[in-house]
Amino acid sequence: MPWATPTANQPVDTTVPVPGSKSMTARALLLAAISMGPSTLQFPSESRDSVVLARGLRAMGCHVSSADDEQWLLRPRPLAGPVRVDTELSGAATRFLPPLAGLASGPISFDGDPVLRQARLEPQLAAMSSLGIRVDSATGGLPLTVHGVGHVPGGAVSLDSSASSQMVSGLLLVGADFDQGLRVRHEGPPLAGTPHVELTVTMLRAAGAAIDASVPDSWELRPGRLTGRAWTIEPDLVAAAPFLAAAMVTGGTVRVPRWPTRAAQPTAALQEALTGFGARCTHTTDGLVVAGCDKPHGADVDVARLGELVPVLAAIAALADAPSYLRGVRRLAGEPDLVSGVCAGLAALGGAVEEAPDGLRITPRPLHGGVFDTRGDHRLAYAGAVLGLAVPGVQLSDVGTTAKSLPGFPSRWHRMLAG
Repeated sequence: MPWATPTANQPVDTTVPVPGSKSMTARALLLAAISMGPSTLQFPSESRDSVVLARGLRAMGCHVSSADDEQWLLRPRPLAGPVRVDTELSGAATRFLPPLAGLASGPISFDGDPVLRQARLEPQLAAMSSLGIRVDSATGGLPLTVHGVGHVPGGAVSLDSSASSQMVSGLLLVGADFDQGLRVRHEGPPLAGTPHVELTVTMLRAAGAAIDASVPDSWELRPGRLTGRAWTIEPDLVAAAPFLAAAMVTGGTVRVPRWPTRAAQPTAALQEALTGFGARCTHTTDGLVVAGCDKPHGADVDVARLGELVPVLAAIAALADAPSYLRGVRRLAGEPDLVSGVCAGLAALGGAVEEAPDGLRITPRPLHGGVFDTRGDHRLAYAGAVLGLAVPGVQLSDVGTTAKSLPGFPSRWHRMLAG
């Protein structure tokens, strides 16, 4: 059933606690699973992806528990099969857990939602085989079975990870535990998920891994056991974006606690984009404060590092006082097409969007109510909710998809408007 988005009758003025980053939580879980000693995750993600990953690690033999809503504890255990892991709709679980299963003893089978059975996993599975992991898959993807023997020889491998940078990250996150370490080279079209691979490298170094990423599209990871540690997970950039955009389109103020001044995620790029639209972004001891102006300004914004935030930034641009250009937009084969999704969503409300070779040109004009098709994607749902703040009568075709990154989003959105 479509969800009627609430309209803002006045500038928002609120503090919005945002759960931890989904991407950081996933990587911390994988690194904890191959480390010696326990690890803790402070402020982990509440997303469905994170729950699916934690459940998969438990099935494979790890101890994962939550002391409270703000801290998880992981104790590594010998990984073992036979066991079946359901990755549901989680691309991270689908690409991160199979390489880890190579370190287990016994068969571990993976399957997921029919949508993920269409995901292109052949490059990663072929790379795993080259590294000494036996993988059975009749389709080149899900369902698949990894036959672990307790260790992985490792070594050098090349693969085309242009369909998803998660294939490279999935190998790197466990490669320090391979006998010979890991040398990975991406060979193919430009890797669009570069910020996510950079996050993987940053967190590997924080965990004590020796990794050389000085050569473009190449990573060398020396063998060596990592030690468990305490991870403080930053607020999730994708989940925070619609609330920060709310300050922009209502001329209000939104505060996000715990926003780091030096972040592993591309937070600086987001703040630069918001500033281009006319926001004032201020760091305080409590976090980030974003204050909007009377109406967002038209802007030329580089979104090369902000691929997942293109829908929300496009929503701001559609409500601006002049045309905007979002440049550096990239489409990934095998990944949800956010560009066509946001174009169709805006067109349904009367918006004007023109696709350019490397971006989107958005010309503001009066919008009207209608159904914004989320296409089952949380990032498109956030864009529709932002538009609904300024346009009465906007409905989201499926607001439940927001649970992928922010469970309880509808109630949080209403609380924001209530101050």
